[in-house]
Amino acid sequence: MFRQIAAVLLVSVSVSAGAEEPAVTTLPDALAWLEQEAHRLVRASRRMMQDGTAAFPPQVGIGYEAFWLRDYEYTLEGSIDSYSEKELTDACRLFIRNLRADGAGVDCIKFDGTPIYRPGFGSMGRHPVADGSQFTVAVAWHTWRKTRDLQLLREIVEPLVKTMNAVPRNADTGLVHIRSGDERDRCPYGFTDTIRKQGDVLFCSLLYVQAGRQLADLLDAAGRGDDAEHWRAESRRVADNCRDVFWDSQVGLFRAATACCREHDIWGSAFAVYLGVADPEQSRAVATYFQRHYAQIVQHGQIRHLPGGVNWERADCAPDTYQNGAYWATPAGWFVYTLDLIDSRLADRTVIDMVNDFKDGGACEWIFGTRRQLPGYLASASLPLAGIRATIQRRNTQPPNGITGHPPISCP
Repeated sequence: MFRQIAAVLLVSVSVSAGAEEPAVTTLPDALAWLEQEAHRLVRASRRMMQDGTAAFPPQVGIGYEAFWLRDYEYTLEGSIDSYSEKELTDACRLFIRNLRADGAGVDCIKFDGTPIYRPGFGSMGRHPVADGSQFTVAVAWHTWRKTRDLQLLREIVEPLVKTMNAVPRNADTGLVHIRSGDERDRCPYGFTDTIRKQGDVLFCSLLYVQAGRQLADLLDAAGRGDDAEHWRAESRRVADNCRDVFWDSQVGLFRAATACCREHDIWGSAFAVYLGVADPEQSRAVATYFQRHYAQIVQHGQIRHLPGGVNWERADCAPDTYQNGAYWATPAGWFVYTLDLIDSRLADRTVIDMVNDFKDGGACEWIFGTRRQLPGYLASASLPLAGIRATIQRRNTQPPNGITGHPPISCP
């Protein structure tokens, strides 16, 4: 996510000649190490807000000086056991009570309690970021699954319905939409908030599919079955349109947007497979693309946003830096889950290479060559765990090379 330069410590180091710890060589060892590292980073990041709420900013130490919604949610996906139930419920209430009056979700909340709805501490875009509502629902869903706090559930259901209805969407397709024009309407998915996507946008639409499923689970738990079915149906409609609108069968990837920044989206394609939005044919095509172009899109087990040699049509960051060509660990779990459909050996190698790179130079926000930015980055260590575990689970329950998407997880 974009952040003010004055609030960030940028760290560039060279990859060291050798790790202090022995390299891992197997997937189970890599997973075990990553679970421990994710827990360590979560606990080391803890800061206290002025109201006494425990905040967990995206990076350990000086860097992101606020509590970012999506980064926190990504730690819940991979490392929720790192939190106490009080920390979970306090954070959930914090994000929900800071929904804007119209239901819009935050980008982040300053430690003094000030909600920020647009990236760059309110400097980017005319309207709230396009993923705040979806990540608010996801935080609530993970919190409920862990705590089973009925009082919390009763408090949050209506605000969650309101925030989902606040997401900007194309009335015809249901897809999340950012209006075109010279002036930036709003920022897209926060891990591409410096990218000026316009039109219907893939990643935020995929997040909407996921959030609709999660909201349906919460409504079911609250005894509102009819409302739950409405949101499941809406999620199916949006998923269908994602398959139709963004898919490029000639390349075997989904495009990021329909107007500006129509480049093929590596992260979004992997996420579409992981969610089960991509159909079996699309899933195999994406996995095949990843295998054939592996060297161009993967570095030390970390993943580019875009195909090799491609940069965004309009970006606020230079090529081969940050969100415009650097390599990130954040999407590695989705990538591995997808690649494993046709090449389990290469999928395992991706995880092992990523973990050994972390052991060598820390879990960074992003890397490029010998450059390493913001070590101690929580999402890099936490989020991949979800996809790695899902990959292992599928291997244990399905025949080799079974082309089925990650089943929507529901509250048990």
